[in-house]
Amino acid sequence: MRRGGPLGLVAVLLSLVAPAAPAAAQDLALPANAEMARELTDTSGTYALPVGPWSDGGAETLDVAGDVTRQAWRIGASSLTTQQLMDQLAAQLDREGYDTLLRCADAACGGFDFRFSLSVLPPPEMFVDLFDYRFLSARRAAGSEARYVTLLISRSGSAAYLQVTRVAPADGSGGPHAPGTPEPQGGPGTVTSTDATADDAASPYPDKMQEDGALVSALRSRGRAVLTDLDFGTGAAGLGEGPFASLGALAAFLKGDAARRIALVGHTDTVGGYEDNLALSRRRADSVMQRLIDSYDVSSEQLEAEGIAYLAPRAPNTDAPGREANRRVEAVLLSAE
Repeated sequence: MRRGGPLGLVAVLLSLVAPAAPAAAQDLALPANAEMARELTDTSGTYALPVGPWSDGGAETLDVAGDVTRQAWRIGASSLTTQQLMDQLAAQLDREGYDTLLRCADAACGGFDFRFSLSVLPPPEMFVDLFDYRFLSARRAAGSEARYVTLLISRSGSAAYLQVTRVAPADGSGGPHAPGTPEPQGGPGTVTSTDATADDAASPYPDKMQEDGALVSALRSRGRAVLTDLDFGTGAAGLGEGPFASLGALAAFLKGDAARRIALVGHTDTVGGYEDNLALSRRRADSVMQRLIDSYDVSSEQLEAEGIAYLAPRAPNTDAPGREANRRVEAVLLSAE
């Protein structure tokens, strides 16, 4: 095992070129409305399999080699929470003799840093909400017979998204998790897990941050807060003159303890291409960070800025109110006292 250093805040996609193998009887059973959006395979590839959460600048990984297959699945109109879907799939892996190496959810995984250390298939095939994703890695057997699987689950709007990564010995056998069509299990009603936390069902975003205390309370209780009063011109990255109460509250919180650190994360709607939106979201986050440094005397050591385009929507992008809600900058708490 090794502890990997930071890979930057960019999703890394391997070059995977081989054709898919036929379906196997023991494929993971997904809801009947699951559709595979993409499948890529690298024969005799390598994969840094996460086996520990992000900590001290890296995530502990296990270097494995073999036939590496990635699948992105979309489960439309799904009422399943990410926890319910993970419970269901983890139970299947357990029955098939897989031992769990790591299972975690968003903040417990390492949040922003862990997500961007993963190799994730690009949108629109796969979406990952930074505040609602779950990850699992597992292994079956050992030595030359070892097989590995990872699951990454998230939601966007009414749909659930699943990325399955499998590593099998490079012998062409495909194995029990060979790529193929999942076995329908009768739809969402067959899931009986009821231990989803209240936070899974509740909206994680307060609608207004009119009081300083509300913003700080959201940071402490939820780990993030939307800076709802910021003003950007249409399609522009420059922050308006202000003043902005949210930045004053955020500055006071940061200056109260030098150990506190915040990531400013820019978001966009889905109008326009991904690369353009990604660049715009980053520039807006940079503008907010610079304003905190220049006008509020916040130390640059306490701030990071990044953009993730439209990968973590608050609302559907199908109407104007939803798109407006998705155009935002959020503060994500990285460390506190």
